[in-house]
Amino acid sequence: MPAAGLPRDARVRRAGDFAALRQASGRLGGRCFSVRWRPNGLDHARLGLAISKRVSKRAVERNRIKRLVRESFRRARLELPPIDLVVMAREAAATVPGAELLIELDALWRRLPPLKPIEGTGTIAC
Repeated sequence: MPAAGLPRDARVRRAGDFAALRQASGRLGGRCFSVRWRPNGLDHARLGLAISKRVSKRAVERNRIKRLVRESFRRARLELPPIDLVVMAREAAATVPGAELLIELDALWRRLPPLKPIEGTGTIAC
């Protein structure tokens, strides 16, 4: 049976990638989450998480938020454009029920702008 988890190539792992997202990227925000995104040049979306102790001192609560974000991304990643995302939780996320967090994340995924097509890929020669 294949694993239902998030594959390794669907995660932002390198510090340089996180730094690039902090430097120049688009931003979206909601009540519980802030999302930074930028095109990655690959053929799929990748997810990075930044859930600090400021959100909650309890690791149990931070890990619950991470699991919910990963699950929401796993469900939506095939419809997302090829971008790198970093999801940062706000303090309010620790007190909100999981179902409401999933609803907010789904709304954030829908608000991501589709990427512009690369120049010269059209059917009309210029």
